Amino acid sequence: MTAADDFSTVAPFEIRQGGQQRVPFVFNSPHSGRYYPARFLSMVRLDGDAIRRSEDCYVDELFSGAVALGAPLMAANFPRSYLDVNREPWELDPRMFMEPVPSFANIRSARVAGGLGTIPKLVGEGLDIYAGRLPLSEALGRIETVYKPYHAALKQLVMRTHMQFGSAVLIDGHSMPASVRIGETGVRPDFIIGDRFGTSASRALTETAISILISMGYTVAHNKPYAGGFITEHYGRPARNLHALQIEINRGLYMNEQTFRKSAGFDALTDDLTCFCAELMASLTPVDDLPLAAE
Repeated sequence: MTAADDFSTVAPFEIRQGGQQRVPFVFNSPHSGRYYPARFLSMVRLDGDAIRRSEDCYVDELFSGAVALGAPLMAANFPRSYLDVNREPWELDPRMFMEPVPSFANIRSARVAGGLGTIPKLVGEGLDIYAGRLPLSEALGRIETVYKPYHAALKQLVMRTHMQFGSAVLIDGHSMPASVRIGETGVRPDFIIGDRFGTSASRALTETAISILISMGYTVAHNKPYAGGFITEHYGRPARNLHALQIEINRGLYMNEQTFRKSAGFDALTDDLTCFCAELMASLTPVDDLPLAAE
């Protein structure tokens, strides 16, 4: 069996749409996948709970209201521990594989060094996923059959949106541990808005997103400690009116991180995020009114 067999019964990702797209927004949830192929689980050394520690649990559901507002939502079904599409396609750790990795692989990135490359070595709490080395064909199979189709579909969504509206805003949804603190005071942010330090989105878009969340009573940080990953960096081209924001949500707002169960705050947060999406869409549509370049 190969990586292609892992998704013979379940699609690796899906695009949720509610009829005709009405706004120049695309939503993406690359780390909320919760389908763990049996073949993959047979390779890992972790139990069913530990392997889930890297999940951005339920982020696709939290942003589900965007679909009714006229925006497509793309969501991974595969888990982040299986494959991370928020990385370059070839960020590979040579220590993970039986054979040498391709010469063009990026083996020296900080993410690879941290065990969080395209094929992750570790889950969120620093636990090794595999007991031994993998055949290189395992990485190649996941990249060819899941990673590349995922990004081809996401690119098509973004480019189609840009062609239809003359602009496109990609909102890349993620979650972060409740333990995250920022600054000398150790403030716990409810949200972190990442725009790659002003290079992936216009200042107007970033400031509007932050101000809407603050007006709703949330604590919001900007770029620290998460400024955005490969997706934000790759798709954000403000000079071409292609804007990308990463939104990190504190898991403590909506779930129990030990049991993976939704908490009492889940429904209220989902409603707030739907309102956030609606306000952001209304304030920045058409996006052609935004500054063309990040300031």
